[in-house]
Amino acid sequence: MTRAAVLCAGSWGTVFAKVLADAGAGVTLLARAPDIVKAVNHHHVNPRYLPGLTLPDQVSATGDAAHALRGADLVVLAVPSQALRGCLVRWAPLVPPSAVYVSLIKGVEGESRRRMSEVVREVTGAGPDRIAVVSGPNLAGEIAAEQPAATVVASRCEQTAIDLQGACWTSYLRPYTNSDLIGCELAGAVKNVIALAAGMLEGMGFGTNSVASLITRGLAEMARLGVAMGADPLTFAGLAGLGDLVATCSSPLSRNRTFGEKLGRGMTLATASIQQVQIAEGVRSCRPILGLARSLGVAMPITEQVERVIYEGLAPMDAVKELMSREPGREHRAPSA
Repeated sequence: MTRAAVLCAGSWGTVFAKVLADAGAGVTLLARAPDIVKAVNHHHVNPRYLPGLTLPDQVSATGDAAHALRGADLVVLAVPSQALRGCLVRWAPLVPPSAVYVSLIKGVEGESRRRMSEVVREVTGAGPDRIAVVSGPNLAGEIAAEQPAATVVASRCEQTAIDLQGACWTSYLRPYTNSDLIGCELAGAVKNVIALAAGMLEGMGFGTNSVASLITRGLAEMARLGVAMGADPLTFAGLAGLGDLVATCSSPLSRNRTFGEKLGRGMTLATASIQQVQIAEGVRSCRPILGLARSLGVAMPITEQVERVIYEGLAPMDAVKELMSREPGREHRAPSA
Protein backbone atom coordinates (compact mmCIF):
# COMPACT_ATOMS: atom_id res chain seq x y z
CA MET A 1 0.00 0.00 0.00
CA THR A 2 1.18 3.53 -0.82
CA ARG A 3 1.87 5.61 2.28
CA ALA A 4 1.23 9.35 2.04
CA ALA A 5 1.90 12.20 4.44
CA VAL A 6 -0.22 15.29 3.76
CA LEU A 7 1.24 18.48 5.20
CA CYS A 8 -1.02 20.21 6.36
CA ALA A 9 -4.75 20.00 7.17
CA GLY A 10 -6.29 22.98 5.37
CA SER A 11 -9.26 22.51 3.06
CA TRP A 12 -7.43 21.27 -0.06
CA GLY A 13 -4.91 19.25 1.94
CA THR A 14 -7.76 17.51 3.77
CA VAL A 15 -9.68 16.81 0.56
CA PHE A 16 -6.58 15.50 -1.20
CA ALA A 17 -6.01 13.18 1.76
CA LYS A 18 -9.49 11.79 1.06
CA VAL A 19 -8.64 11.42 -2.65
CA LEU A 20 -5.47 9.47 -1.89
CA ALA A 21 -7.27 7.24 0.60
CA ASP A 22 -10.14 6.59 -1.81
CA ALA A 23 -7.51 5.57 -4.38
CA GLY A 24 -6.10 3.03 -1.94
CA ALA A 25 -3.37 4.81 0.02
CA GLY A 26 -2.85 4.99 3.74
CA VAL A 27 -2.73 8.67 4.67
CA THR A 28 -1.45 10.59 7.68
CA LEU A 29 -2.57 14.19 7.86
CA LEU A 30 -0.36 16.65 9.74
CA ALA A 31 -2.42 19.20 11.69
CA ARG A 32 -1.11 21.86 14.02
CA ALA A 33 -4.35 22.20 15.99
CA PRO A 34 -4.96 19.44 18.57
CA ASP A 35 -8.73 19.70 18.08
CA ILE A 36 -8.36 18.84 14.41
CA VAL A 37 -6.13 15.85 15.22
CA LYS A 38 -8.66 14.57 17.73
CA ALA A 39 -11.64 15.13 15.42
CA VAL A 40 -10.01 13.35 12.47
CA ASN A 41 -8.93 10.37 14.56
CA HIS A 42 -12.14 9.96 16.53
CA HIS A 43 -14.87 11.31 14.26
CA HIS A 44 -13.29 11.30 10.76
CA VAL A 45 -13.96 15.00 10.20
CA ASN A 46 -11.98 18.24 9.97
CA PRO A 47 -14.37 20.55 11.84
CA ARG A 48 -12.46 23.76 11.12
CA TYR A 49 -12.24 23.61 7.32
CA LEU A 50 -14.63 20.90 6.06
CA PRO A 51 -17.12 20.01 8.80
CA GLY A 52 -19.46 18.26 6.36
CA LEU A 53 -16.84 15.89 4.92
CA THR A 54 -16.52 12.39 6.34
CA LEU A 55 -12.97 11.15 5.83
CA PRO A 56 -12.15 7.52 5.00
CA ASP A 57 -10.92 5.24 7.75
CA GLN A 58 -7.48 5.13 6.05
CA VAL A 59 -6.93 8.80 6.98
CA SER A 60 -5.43 9.50 10.40
CA ALA A 61 -4.03 12.71 11.84
CA THR A 62 -1.11 13.75 13.99
CA GLY A 63 0.55 16.90 15.27
CA ASP A 64 3.99 15.29 15.02
CA ALA A 65 5.74 15.78 11.66
CA ALA A 66 8.16 12.92 12.31
CA HIS A 67 5.25 10.55 12.87
CA ALA A 68 3.42 11.78 9.76
CA LEU A 69 6.50 11.32 7.56
CA ARG A 70 7.64 7.95 8.85
CA GLY A 71 7.60 5.47 5.95
CA ALA A 72 5.97 7.94 3.54
CA ASP A 73 6.17 7.28 -0.20
CA LEU A 74 4.45 10.58 -1.01
CA VAL A 75 4.98 13.85 0.85
CA VAL A 76 2.11 16.12 -0.13
CA LEU A 77 2.76 19.82 0.48
CA ALA A 78 -0.36 21.87 1.19
CA VAL A 79 0.88 24.95 3.03
CA PRO A 80 0.79 28.64 1.99
CA SER A 81 3.41 29.46 -0.64
CA GLN A 82 5.24 31.97 1.51
CA ALA A 83 5.56 29.44 4.35
CA LEU A 84 6.87 26.53 2.27
CA ARG A 85 10.61 27.21 2.55
CA GLY A 86 10.57 27.51 6.34
CA CYS A 87 8.43 24.40 6.70
CA LEU A 88 10.69 22.36 4.42
CA VAL A 89 13.78 23.31 6.39
CA ARG A 90 12.16 21.61 9.40
CA TRP A 91 10.59 18.69 7.55
CA ALA A 92 13.22 17.66 5.00
CA PRO A 93 15.52 15.84 7.49
CA LEU A 94 12.52 13.64 8.43
CA VAL A 95 11.55 12.68 4.87
CA PRO A 96 12.47 9.17 3.64
CA PRO A 97 15.21 9.41 0.97
CA SER A 98 13.08 7.96 -1.83
CA ALA A 99 9.84 9.82 -1.08
CA VAL A 100 8.28 11.99 -3.80
CA TYR A 101 7.39 15.59 -2.94
CA VAL A 102 3.96 16.54 -4.32
CA SER A 103 3.08 20.23 -4.34
CA LEU A 104 -0.56 21.32 -4.20
CA ILE A 105 0.54 24.94 -3.75
CA LYS A 106 -0.39 27.59 -6.32
CA GLY A 107 1.88 30.54 -5.70
CA VAL A 108 5.28 32.14 -6.26
CA GLU A 109 7.71 32.85 -3.42
CA GLY A 110 8.04 36.53 -2.60
CA GLU A 111 11.63 37.73 -2.64
CA SER A 112 13.13 34.87 -4.64
CA ARG A 113 10.32 34.69 -7.26
CA ARG A 114 10.76 30.92 -7.18
CA ARG A 115 8.09 28.44 -8.17
CA MET A 116 7.21 25.91 -5.50
CA SER A 117 9.06 23.02 -7.16
CA GLU A 118 12.16 25.22 -7.28
CA VAL A 119 11.85 25.86 -3.55
CA VAL A 120 11.53 22.12 -2.94
CA ARG A 121 14.62 21.40 -5.01
CA GLU A 122 16.69 24.13 -3.35
CA VAL A 123 15.83 23.16 0.20
CA THR A 124 15.75 19.37 -0.09
CA GLY A 125 18.14 18.63 -2.95
CA ALA A 126 15.53 16.27 -4.44
CA GLY A 127 16.00 15.36 -8.10
CA PRO A 128 13.38 15.68 -10.86
CA ASP A 129 12.16 12.13 -10.24
CA ARG A 130 11.15 13.10 -6.69
CA ILE A 131 9.20 16.30 -7.45
CA ALA A 132 5.65 16.57 -8.80
CA VAL A 133 2.81 19.06 -8.92
CA VAL A 134 -0.97 18.62 -8.89
CA SER A 135 -2.93 21.46 -10.49
CA GLY A 136 -6.27 21.99 -12.18
CA PRO A 137 -9.89 23.09 -11.67
CA ASN A 138 -10.13 21.46 -8.25
CA LEU A 139 -12.24 23.56 -5.87
CA ALA A 140 -11.98 21.69 -2.59
CA GLY A 141 -15.67 21.77 -1.71
CA GLU A 142 -16.71 20.21 -5.00
CA ILE A 143 -14.06 17.47 -4.86
CA ALA A 144 -15.14 16.75 -1.28
CA ALA A 145 -18.69 16.23 -2.58
CA GLU A 146 -17.25 13.83 -5.20
CA GLN A 147 -18.47 15.93 -8.11
CA PRO A 148 -16.71 14.74 -11.32
CA ALA A 149 -13.53 16.67 -12.06
CA ALA A 150 -10.15 16.33 -13.71
CA THR A 151 -6.69 17.45 -12.72
CA VAL A 152 -3.09 17.47 -13.97
CA VAL A 153 -0.20 15.57 -12.42
CA ALA A 154 3.02 17.17 -13.61
CA SER A 155 6.59 15.98 -13.25
CA ARG A 156 9.70 16.13 -15.39
CA CYS A 157 10.02 12.40 -14.76
CA GLU A 158 7.35 10.53 -16.72
CA GLN A 159 7.34 7.51 -14.40
CA THR A 160 6.87 9.74 -11.35
CA ALA A 161 3.87 11.37 -13.02
CA ILE A 162 2.40 8.00 -13.97
CA ASP A 163 2.87 6.63 -10.45
CA LEU A 164 1.22 9.68 -8.89
CA GLN A 165 -1.57 9.51 -11.45
CA GLY A 166 -2.39 6.02 -10.20
CA ALA A 167 -2.20 7.15 -6.58
CA CYS A 168 -4.92 9.81 -7.00
CA TRP A 169 -7.23 8.29 -9.63
CA THR A 170 -10.72 7.84 -8.21
CA SER A 171 -14.26 7.53 -9.52
CA TYR A 172 -14.69 11.32 -9.16
CA LEU A 173 -11.21 12.69 -9.96
CA ARG A 174 -9.55 11.90 -13.29
CA PRO A 175 -5.82 12.81 -13.38
CA TYR A 176 -3.87 13.48 -16.58
CA THR A 177 -0.06 13.55 -16.75
CA ASN A 178 2.03 16.43 -18.06
CA SER A 179 5.81 16.94 -18.23
CA ASP A 180 5.53 20.77 -18.26
CA LEU A 181 6.22 21.60 -14.64
CA ILE A 182 6.91 25.28 -15.41
CA GLY A 183 3.64 25.80 -17.25
CA CYS A 184 1.48 24.00 -14.70
CA GLU A 185 2.96 25.90 -11.77
CA LEU A 186 2.83 29.31 -13.44
CA ALA A 187 -0.75 28.75 -14.56
CA GLY A 188 -1.77 27.85 -11.01
CA ALA A 189 -0.12 30.96 -9.58
CA VAL A 190 -1.20 33.51 -12.19
CA LYS A 191 -4.84 32.35 -12.27
CA ASN A 192 -5.16 33.42 -8.63
CA VAL A 193 -4.18 36.98 -9.58
CA ILE A 194 -6.66 37.04 -12.45
CA ALA A 195 -9.32 35.66 -10.08
CA LEU A 196 -8.75 38.61 -7.75
CA ALA A 197 -9.50 40.89 -10.69
CA ALA A 198 -12.59 38.84 -11.62
CA GLY A 199 -13.84 39.18 -8.07
CA MET A 200 -13.32 42.94 -8.19
CA LEU A 201 -15.46 43.13 -11.34
CA GLU A 202 -18.17 41.11 -9.61
CA GLY A 203 -18.01 43.36 -6.57
CA MET A 204 -18.36 46.45 -8.73
CA GLY A 205 -21.44 45.00 -10.41
CA PHE A 206 -20.06 44.26 -13.88
CA GLY A 207 -21.53 41.43 -15.91
CA THR A 208 -20.61 38.41 -17.99
CA ASN A 209 -18.99 40.27 -20.89
CA SER A 210 -16.57 41.98 -18.53
CA VAL A 211 -15.61 38.79 -16.71
CA ALA A 212 -15.28 36.76 -19.93
CA SER A 213 -13.04 39.44 -21.44
CA LEU A 214 -10.91 39.49 -18.31
CA ILE A 215 -10.53 35.70 -18.24
CA THR A 216 -9.51 35.61 -21.89
CA ARG A 217 -6.97 38.40 -21.63
CA GLY A 218 -5.75 36.96 -18.33
CA LEU A 219 -5.09 33.70 -20.14
CA ALA A 220 -3.05 35.63 -22.71
CA GLU A 221 -0.92 37.15 -19.92
CA MET A 222 -0.41 33.78 -18.33
CA ALA A 223 0.68 32.18 -21.59
CA ARG A 224 3.05 35.04 -22.51
CA LEU A 225 4.88 34.72 -19.22
CA GLY A 226 4.95 30.94 -19.41
CA VAL A 227 6.38 30.82 -22.92
CA ALA A 228 9.03 33.38 -21.93
CA MET A 229 10.05 31.04 -19.12
CA GLY A 230 10.19 27.95 -21.32
CA ALA A 231 6.73 26.48 -20.79
CA ASP A 232 4.71 24.63 -23.42
CA PRO A 233 1.97 26.98 -24.73
CA LEU A 234 -0.45 24.04 -24.96
CA THR A 235 -0.40 23.75 -21.16
CA PHE A 236 -2.30 27.02 -20.89
CA ALA A 237 -5.14 25.70 -23.05
CA GLY A 238 -5.49 22.68 -20.76
CA LEU A 239 -6.76 21.84 -17.29
CA ALA A 240 -3.95 23.55 -15.38
CA GLY A 241 -4.39 26.69 -17.47
CA LEU A 242 -7.81 27.52 -18.90
CA GLY A 243 -9.62 24.94 -16.77
CA ASP A 244 -8.34 26.22 -13.46
CA LEU A 245 -8.65 29.85 -14.57
CA VAL A 246 -12.34 29.51 -15.43
CA ALA A 247 -13.14 27.65 -12.21
CA THR A 248 -11.30 30.10 -9.98
CA CYS A 249 -12.67 33.21 -11.68
CA SER A 250 -16.25 31.95 -11.77
CA SER A 251 -16.97 30.18 -8.49
CA PRO A 252 -17.96 31.73 -5.15
CA LEU A 253 -16.01 28.82 -3.61
CA SER A 254 -12.79 30.44 -4.85
CA ARG A 255 -11.08 32.30 -2.05
CA ASN A 256 -9.21 34.60 -4.49
CA ARG A 257 -12.38 35.57 -6.34
CA THR A 258 -14.17 36.11 -3.02
CA PHE A 259 -11.33 38.29 -1.73
CA GLY A 260 -11.38 40.37 -4.92
CA GLU A 261 -15.15 40.77 -4.63
CA LYS A 262 -14.72 42.33 -1.20
CA LEU A 263 -12.22 44.82 -2.62
CA GLY A 264 -14.57 45.60 -5.50
CA ARG A 265 -17.32 46.45 -3.02
CA GLY A 266 -15.08 49.04 -1.40
CA MET A 267 -13.63 47.03 1.47
CA THR A 268 -10.08 47.89 2.46
CA LEU A 269 -7.28 45.36 2.09
CA ALA A 270 -6.89 45.17 5.87
CA THR A 271 -10.58 44.52 6.49
CA ALA A 272 -10.82 41.97 3.70
CA SER A 273 -7.77 40.15 5.08
CA ILE A 274 -9.30 39.96 8.55
CA GLN A 275 -12.57 38.58 7.18
CA GLN A 276 -10.90 35.98 4.95
CA VAL A 277 -10.44 32.78 6.95
CA GLN A 278 -8.08 31.14 4.44
CA ILE A 279 -5.24 32.74 2.50
CA ALA A 280 -5.90 34.17 -0.96
CA GLU A 281 -2.61 33.25 -2.62
CA GLY A 282 -2.96 35.86 -5.36
CA VAL A 283 -2.54 38.66 -2.80
CA ARG A 284 0.97 37.46 -1.93
CA SER A 285 1.96 36.24 -5.40
CA CYS A 286 0.94 39.18 -7.61
CA ARG A 287 4.08 41.18 -6.81
CA PRO A 288 6.68 38.44 -7.48
CA ILE A 289 4.78 37.41 -10.62
CA LEU A 290 4.88 40.99 -11.87
CA GLY A 291 8.57 41.12 -11.00
CA LEU A 292 9.19 38.00 -13.08
CA ALA A 293 7.29 39.50 -16.01
CA ARG A 294 9.20 42.77 -15.90
CA SER A 295 12.54 40.99 -15.70
CA LEU A 296 11.63 39.12 -18.90
CA GLY A 297 10.06 42.06 -20.70
CA VAL A 298 6.60 40.46 -20.67
CA ALA A 299 3.53 42.71 -20.60
CA MET A 300 1.00 41.73 -17.90
CA PRO A 301 -1.35 44.72 -17.60
CA ILE A 302 -4.05 42.95 -15.56
CA THR A 303 -1.51 41.65 -13.08
CA GLU A 304 0.01 45.13 -12.88
CA GLN A 305 -3.33 46.71 -11.99
CA VAL A 306 -4.09 44.04 -9.38
CA GLU A 307 -0.68 44.67 -7.81
CA ARG A 308 -1.46 48.40 -7.68
CA VAL A 309 -4.82 47.79 -6.02
CA ILE A 310 -3.24 45.49 -3.42
CA TYR A 311 -0.02 47.37 -2.69
CA GLU A 312 -0.65 50.99 -3.73
CA GLY A 313 -4.26 51.41 -2.70
CA LEU A 314 -5.50 52.08 -6.24
CA ALA A 315 -9.30 52.00 -6.41
CA PRO A 316 -10.57 48.98 -8.39
CA MET A 317 -12.67 51.24 -10.64
CA ASP A 318 -9.57 53.28 -11.47
CA ALA A 319 -7.78 50.03 -12.33
CA VAL A 320 -10.58 49.20 -14.79
CA LYS A 321 -10.28 52.67 -16.36
CA GLU A 322 -6.53 52.20 -16.74
CA LEU A 323 -7.01 48.88 -18.52
CA MET A 324 -9.74 50.18 -20.81
CA SER A 325 -7.69 53.24 -21.81
CA ARG A 326 -4.72 51.21 -23.05
CA GLU A 327 -3.96 51.51 -26.77
CA PRO A 328 -5.77 48.65 -28.58
CA GLY A 329 -3.77 46.30 -30.75
CA ARG A 330 -3.76 42.83 -32.32
CA GLU A 331 -5.30 39.99 -30.34
CA HIS A 332 -2.47 37.67 -31.36
CA ARG A 333 1.08 38.41 -32.39
CA ALA A 334 1.71 38.23 -36.10
CA PRO A 335 3.60 35.08 -37.15
CA SER A 336 7.32 35.63 -37.48
CA ALA A 337 8.65 35.75 -41.01
